[in-house]
Amino acid sequence: MAASSLVSYGSGSDSENESEFGNVTSPQKVDPDAVAHLQPLKPGTITALAVLNSAPEVAVKEDVETGVHLDPALKEVTYNPTYETMFAPEFGPTNPFRSKQMSAPRNMLSGYAEPAHVNDFMFEQQRRTFSTFGYALDPSVDTSEVSSSSYIGAVEEAEKNKGLIHVIHTAKKTEKRKKVKGGDASDIESFLGPWAKYQDEKDVAKPSEDEQKELDEILAKRQKRGKNEEEAPAEEKTVLHVKEAYDYQGRSYLHVPQDVGINLRSADVPEKCYLPKKQLHVWTGHTKVGIFSFSGFCFNGHSKAVRDVCFNNSGTRFLSAAYDRYLKLWDSETGQCIARFTNRKVPYCVKFNPDEDKQQLFVAGMSDKKIVQWDIRSGEVVQEYDRHLGAVNTITFVDENRRFVSTSDDKSLRVWEWDIPVDFKYIAEPSMHSMPAVTLSPNGKWLACQSMDNQILIFGAQNRFRLNKKKIFKGHMVAGYACQVDFSPDMSYVVSGDADGKLNIWDWKTTKLYHRIKAHDKVCISALWHPHETSKVITCGWDGQIKLWD
Repeated sequence: MAASSLVSYGSGSDSENESEFGNVTSPQKVDPDAVAHLQPLKPGTITALAVLNSAPEVAVKEDVETGVHLDPALKEVTYNPTYETMFAPEFGPTNPFRSKQMSAPRNMLSGYAEPAHVNDFMFEQQRRTFSTFGYALDPSVDTSEVSSSSYIGAVEEAEKNKGLIHVIHTAKKTEKRKKVKGGDASDIESFLGPWAKYQDEKDVAKPSEDEQKELDEILAKRQKRGKNEEEAPAEEKTVLHVKEAYDYQGRSYLHVPQDVGINLRSADVPEKCYLPKKQLHVWTGHTKVGIFSFSGFCFNGHSKAVRDVCFNNSGTRFLSAAYDRYLKLWDSETGQCIARFTNRKVPYCVKFNPDEDKQQLFVAGMSDKKIVQWDIRSGEVVQEYDRHLGAVNTITFVDENRRFVSTSDDKSLRVWEWDIPVDFKYIAEPSMHSMPAVTLSPNGKWLACQSMDNQILIFGAQNRFRLNKKKIFKGHMVAGYACQVDFSPDMSYVVSGDADGKLNIWDWKTTKLYHRIKAHDKVCISALWHPHETSKVITCGWDGQIKLWD
């Protein structure tokens, strides 16, 4: 490239130029070249200035080495590469992100794998061949002409086996299935299944005559027992353990004595309660299935274990629920069974409606997730509350008996309006556990729920039914057991049994565990505070004993 020059013409006198630039003075020696551009031009002087060439040097085509692939890590190219060079594929297992291993994208666990167009069947075939024989076809070479260089891995083994590959069997299973005795699987009418060949009498082992006779007797007994259980309930029997059912004045043995001196206090002014410390009395029994006793009578009317018992307000009648799928209504004074109720499901809990004008109605929580309401007068189901997702464990009436609360194996708590089969309150949290025992406080404001995570939770029993997070009672082991909870009449203490047979007593205000008594040898399943005698507690356990503490 020819260098161009710039021509400048000066004009004017030397004095004018001096006045324009001024005198240049310096105490040091000045380089003439450094100040040459500051000297004024003389009139008529022609000066040539060289121009710098800033264009990059470009290699000619002949000097470029063709056929070399570009390095992906290269930031600058000093020549103009061809299209084929720029878009040529990479060869070999070189990782294109070797300089940025930590930040390199990955599409598999071991790194980055470039996509390849391989048929799934062929890939699986070559993979199995390599796993079995140690060699496989090289996917980077043309396989139209197979040679020793076409294999990777154990090449000598490939030559020895003449390229034998692993065969994926797909058709032999169908052939084998067709040969099974019983017909072709495609012929649905004649196909008898894979066990058809074992249907011949000669291939089946038969019991001897004595064994067959014994089997027939066992089956007959089972059928008879099942038929009896389904058609007829167990026979009811009662045994009176007192000398006479009536005294000389004609009063029943259930008559409440008037000279004991018990303070029947008002619920508004409860007396102060004290902690029980010693055992006063022990009642033993309850060793047979379906038998329960109180007030001198022993009631035997269920073929299986009794699950729950509930009295009416006056105590003249009570309901029993058992695993024989029956609910029975008993007369407390005569010991007679008045009525029987069943819907062929196991009742887990039963409760009378506490209202005086609704004492002929009761509800039962069943094993089929329903709460069933019966009318004693007609003996029919008059309402069903079907919203739970598990067996119903407890039913507790709240809010002056206008509502009731139910708990279930589905780890939820539901609140119902009486005679309305849709729950208006549903409480379920991921942290909640099943609560198989619930008790209403004496003032009607709180519900104590025995949770299966070894805690007693307190819910409000009015309007919102919220969990009281400040009232959580811990320190006992009840996981897997429905240990009943109770309050002291003055709301000072909370009591509960546990799996170790101990009676635990907490302070209501501070939730501190005050006292612990070894009450039973086995599980202490229930603890009740006496409603009138302020320092007495009754416990019962799986050791078959009921104990009174003072």
